[in-house]
Amino acid sequence: MTCLHLLLTLVFAVSLGTPVEIQRPRGVPLTKKQFYEEGKPFTCLDGSRTIPFDRVNDDYCDCKDGSDEPGTAACPNGSFHCTNAGYRPMFIPSSRINDGICDCCDTTDEYNSGAKCENTCKELGRKEREVLQKMAEITKEGFLLKQQLIEEAKKGREEKQGKVTDMQENKKQLEEKVEALRTVKEAAEQPEKEAKERHLKAWEAIRLEKDKAKMAEAFLELDDNSDGFVSVSELQSHAELDPDADGTLTETEVQGLMGGAAQVDTSTFESVWTNIKDKYHSESQPEEPAPVETPPDEVKEPAVDNDSEPYPEDDISEEDDEDEDDKDDYHEDDDKVRVNIEKELSFDFGPDAEFTYMYSQCYELSTNAHVPRIWGSWSGPENNKYLVMKYEHGTGCWQGPNRSTTVKLTCGKETVVTSTSEPSRCEYLMEFTTPAVCQEPANTEPSPHGHEEL
Repeated sequence: MTCLHLLLTLVFAVSLGTPVEIQRPRGVPLTKKQFYEEGKPFTCLDGSRTIPFDRVNDDYCDCKDGSDEPGTAACPNGSFHCTNAGYRPMFIPSSRINDGICDCCDTTDEYNSGAKCENTCKELGRKEREVLQKMAEITKEGFLLKQQLIEEAKKGREEKQGKVTDMQENKKQLEEKVEALRTVKEAAEQPEKEAKERHLKAWEAIRLEKDKAKMAEAFLELDDNSDGFVSVSELQSHAELDPDADGTLTETEVQGLMGGAAQVDTSTFESVWTNIKDKYHSESQPEEPAPVETPPDEVKEPAVDNDSEPYPEDDISEEDDEDEDDKDDYHEDDDKVRVNIEKELSFDFGPDAEFTYMYSQCYELSTNAHVPRIWGSWSGPENNKYLVMKYEHGTGCWQGPNRSTTVKLTCGKETVVTSTSEPSRCEYLMEFTTPAVCQEPANTEPSPHGHEEL
């Protein structure tokens, strides 16, 4: 009957969440209780020796690892376990036992010092649970916001990729159109080009014949004695050929025009004619302006018969020029847009692109410190590199290194800079909250039959 009563008492105690104390030496955690069995010899946890159990917590250090004195300050390397029911258990150095300062919130470390300690574990536990609950709510709400950011990023990425594809296709179509029009234009202009070439050759032949005739006439006029040679003295009579226009044509100047020769015949007069023909005045003709020769590009093709279909070169040329202008406008404007979009799509915005919304944004603290608009590089720990972003190669400090900024990201419902500091010269540290780093919260529903370990 006594055993049944004891069992029922224990069951009711557990079901009501009443702490159940499991007997073990002072300062021993529950996880090591099996090493401290009363009535049996105790073996030091490092295995160095075995001692009678009554020498455990006798205020004398027997074990090198201090494991025989978990509840006293006898061993310099010992540790004391604070149960701290209602809060978090912890270990403190055994040197703090009975030192008059309350280290354990359950006051168990000052059992023999006379210090007036107050058990604050329940209050600390309550405050911690409030903080944890608030953090859980922030994480939950932040994770929901993160899902929205992921959906928006996915939609935005698809739209940008579609826009790039459309722009590339439009560019290709425009280039093909311009090339087709250019081909048509070249085909339409080919007859005109061939006609111009024929006229150019004909005009050049006529010009050469005229020039030869003038040269022959000039030779006869200059050859005063009709000996078949033009001498220095004969050429010197034409003052209009004076190279420096000082009114006197010297013998030296004439020799320069004649290439150093004393006289020239018809076969060598051509080089002299090249030097003088622009200034030479014929003796047999009155001085008057030379007739203007029609340049090749003004020579007209003979009229074609009325049955011939005219080439639409003007319309084609204008249309081709317009499309060339459109093509140039495309390259200047659309190419810039396309390159910027492709650059944005190349950045690492997280596993699910959850950081996309932060791109090209500027976040500031009231101190005017701000996260740059440029996209940095991820430099977080191996298990999650997206917790830290590094901005390097900033402007140089006076007689110092280039500025750099490390941004630490934590879960939050809002995207804000929470703190800034400068741990080293020109090296800045920022704390930043964002929903993008919030992880899916674990199921933290409390057990209906929770218990505390003593």
